[in-house]
Amino acid sequence: MTQTFAEFEPPIAMSPLGESAILVEFGKGIHPEIHRRVKAFTNLLDHCPFAGMIEYVAAFASITVFYDPVIVKGWQTDAIELKDRPAYEIVISILQALAEKLDHTVEASPRVVEIPVCYGGKFGPDLEYVAKHNKLTPDEVIEIHASGQYLVYMLGFAPGFPYLGGMSERISAPRHQSPRMAIPAGSVGIAGMQTGVYPITTPGGWQLIGRTPLELFRPNDNPPTLLQSGDIIRFRPISYKEYEEYKGGSQCG
Repeated sequence: MTQTFAEFEPPIAMSPLGESAILVEFGKGIHPEIHRRVKAFTNLLDHCPFAGMIEYVAAFASITVFYDPVIVKGWQTDAIELKDRPAYEIVISILQALAEKLDHTVEASPRVVEIPVCYGGKFGPDLEYVAKHNKLTPDEVIEIHASGQYLVYMLGFAPGFPYLGGMSERISAPRHQSPRMAIPAGSVGIAGMQTGVYPITTPGGWQLIGRTPLELFRPNDNPPTLLQSGDIIRFRPISYKEYEEYKGGSQCG
C-alpha cells in the first residue's frame, strides 16, 4: 500500500547554523507537500517577525532564518527560563512556537502566472538537441513543455531565477558540459528534470529551448521579481512577431 504524505510527514528539525542563523528543515527532497509547509512557515515569519530577525531564505525543503544575537538577547528575555540561554536557543524557542501554528495556517490560493515563450530558432538553439535526445520532434517538445503546470519552489542563483517543479521526464536533457558565457535574459532552459527562466544575462549551462519577452527581474518594483515562491507557472507558445510586439509595448505580467 502506498503511503500518503500525511502518514510519513517528517518532523520539523531545527539546528544552529553559525552564530546568527537557524536552519529549519521540513523534510528531504522536492515534494509539493514539503513546499506547502515551507511556504506556510514563511507566511508566519512575515506576519510574526521577532525582534532581531534580519531575514529568511527559503529553499526546496528548508528555511534559514538569520538574526542579530545582540538584539535577540536584549529583547527576547521575557521568559525566565531563557534569560541566561544562548541567542540561538531563544530563537529556536520562538520558531518552535511558530511551528506549532502550522496546522492552523490558512493556505491562500496560489497565483497563476502565464509566461509567453517564443520557442526555437535563435531564441531556442538547443530545442533540436532536446528533441533528438528524447526521440521527439521539436513541436512535441514544445507541446509537452507548454502543457505543464509548474510550481515555483524557490528563487535563487540569480535575482528572480525560479526553481520549478513539475516538468515531464519526457523532455529532460543534461546540462551542457561547458556552460555558455552569456545566456540572454528571458531564455527558457532545461537541465535534467528541471526547467527555468534566466531573469538576467548570466553564464549558464542549461539547454535553451526558447525565450520570453517578460522581465522577471524588476529592480525598481516592490517586490523586485515577477515570480514568487508558491506561484504556479504556465508557459504559452507565441510567434516571433508576438515576441517583438511584447518587447515593443508594455510588459505587464
